[in-house]
Amino acid sequence: MDHASSKLVRTCLVILTFIAVVAAARQAQNLLAPATFAIVLGVVLSPVASRLHDLGVPRSVSAACALLMAATLIFMLIVALGPLLSALIEQVPRIQQQFRGWMNELTFMLRSFGGMTIDLERTISEGGEDAVEKAIPSVAEALWLAPNLLGQLLIFSGTLFFFLLTRDDIYSAVPQYRVALKQADRAVSHYFVTITLINLGLGASLCGVLMLIGMPNPMLWGAAAFLANFVLYLGPLAIMLSLLLAGLIAFSSAYAMVAPASFLMLNAIEAQFVTPALVGAQLKVNPLVVFLSIVFGLWLWGPLGGIVALPVVIWAYALTTAQSKRGTASEYKMEQVA
Repeated sequence: MDHASSKLVRTCLVILTFIAVVAAARQAQNLLAPATFAIVLGVVLSPVASRLHDLGVPRSVSAACALLMAATLIFMLIVALGPLLSALIEQVPRIQQQFRGWMNELTFMLRSFGGMTIDLERTISEGGEDAVEKAIPSVAEALWLAPNLLGQLLIFSGTLFFFLLTRDDIYSAVPQYRVALKQADRAVSHYFVTITLINLGLGASLCGVLMLIGMPNPMLWGAAAFLANFVLYLGPLAIMLSLLLAGLIAFSSAYAMVAPASFLMLNAIEAQFVTPALVGAQLKVNPLVVFLSIVFGLWLWGPLGGIVALPVVIWAYALTTAQSKRGTASEYKMEQVA
């Protein structure tokens, strides 16, 4: 077999292996998604565990403290979003009613198309309150989902605890990457703490602006903007379109454009000035890579995949950069010795 044929065979094997890994990851979503999220969160919390360990706290205690901190933050987030999600559910019938009115007007304009009008009217009549009832799980569905959710929580908690407990041992198993791995952890942790504070400021700013213009449920929109901004590009786009729809429902004039325009302005300030100034350019990843990774994560594991996709990409980029700098520094020292 010549060199070209051997290279082609290796390339095909790599492609087939990638397809097989992706298919396996998609099938094992209930196992791999919470475990990956736990590792990502462990990377973010690793400086806290390391600082506690440096102060003389045993590893098991520092890992337990980090796990307790993560559980507390998630619990506080769920408690804070509970009333906001309830308010959103209460708005669903009103949104459907308004949307049905728009569709009725549209079908009236399309009377000349005959059959299309009948199909549209049938779709509107069948998609009324039944859509809301279908969106809310029944008692049987809730009982079926409870064990799966509990299992995923156990996987998440166990993976996070044991990752923080044995992180140094795992990194010591690959000594050539140990320093680069810890540098990548610190860089990613700093990045996501900063991004969380930035998103919190964005959500608070949007809430204040919506209060000033008289938009209903400003706290709901502020919390939604805070969470959605973690999913770059797609999250802000979804918030802007949702604000446009909500503005058209709440206001009957061009004043409805104030809410989405305000969010667009706040998001532009955050993306163009605040984030580059606070984060810096050391973790600047190609926007196309970021977008495709988020889309791939959403396709692979749904919303959780969209959340963990960017941390994984940034961690890999930081690791590659740190290892490259370390290699360059080593080569420079060898040249100086020579």
